[in-house]
Amino acid sequence: MKLAEIRQQGYKALIDALGVAGTLRFLQQLEVGYGDYTKERHQWLDRLTIDDFRSYVKQRKDE
Repeated sequence: MKLAEIRQQGYKALIDALGVAGTLRFLQQLEVGYGDYTKERHQWLDRLTIDDFRSYVKQRKDE
């Protein structure tokens, strides 16, 4: 089976199970990632202090 046929059958299965609107919502969630998540996370997370965290928690409680 060719990739195009697999894709077509996959779309049909999604539409049959979720309907057109549900299929579109599902497909919108899929995206190709980019970058290095771990490296980028450390770039901002390593700068945070315990005081930053406490302030964040307090702010969230006050909302």
